Amino acid sequence: MDGGILKGMPRTGSDGGVWLRPYAPLGEYRKEDVHPFQAGKQEPSLYSIKALAILDNDGNRLFAKYYDETFPTAKEQKAFEKNLFNKTHRANAEIVMFEGMTCVYRSNVDLFFYVVGSSQENELILASVLNAFYDSISQILRKNVEKRALLDNMDAIFLAADEICDGGILLEADPNAVVQKVAIRNEDIPLGEQTVAQLTKKLEVLQSAKEQIKWSLLK
Repeated sequence: MDGGILKGMPRTGSDGGVWLRPYAPLGEYRKEDVHPFQAGKQEPSLYSIKALAILDNDGNRLFAKYYDETFPTAKEQKAFEKNLFNKTHRANAEIVMFEGMTCVYRSNVDLFFYVVGSSQENELILASVLNAFYDSISQILRKNVEKRALLDNMDAIFLAADEICDGGILLEADPNAVVQKVAIRNEDIPLGEQTVAQLTKKLEVLQSAKEQIKWSLLK
């Protein structure tokens, strides 16, 4: 386009703000040349995740972690979760803009998994968090992703969430790495304080991680 962009665009907007100069070569745009709409966009932030949640098929909370003060009380959080569930449980989409936020989600049997970010957040980042969260849980539950199995392994689910996200910052998006770290953190509990069920779960998680690594190497 003759070395410039937005050919024919007026230099000044109706509100007096300066728009991108027509015909300006790439690399010559200054701060004052930015369109008012672009100037209003939020700066990129490491704090990409507002919440992780798992609901059952009635919209009841099974797991939830919130990473900012958008919903400061448990009452507000549960109201948001219920409204979000009502908005999504019959929808075929995997992403929805809801109450000024971007929500990605997926369901399996009687569980709904949600990742919530700001309206400006990149959907691909949120989708990568959702996939890591779901796939990690699937490995921990040995692909038996349903409500009863989830409740029986809730300690490992919280550990997995902590490995994926800390304070709203994405730490790990590889489910194999997450499962390995969960197994290592379970090792830190003194044997005398672990129940038979916890020991069994730990062995199952370790075995599942080994199998996943083996198959990933064979691909």
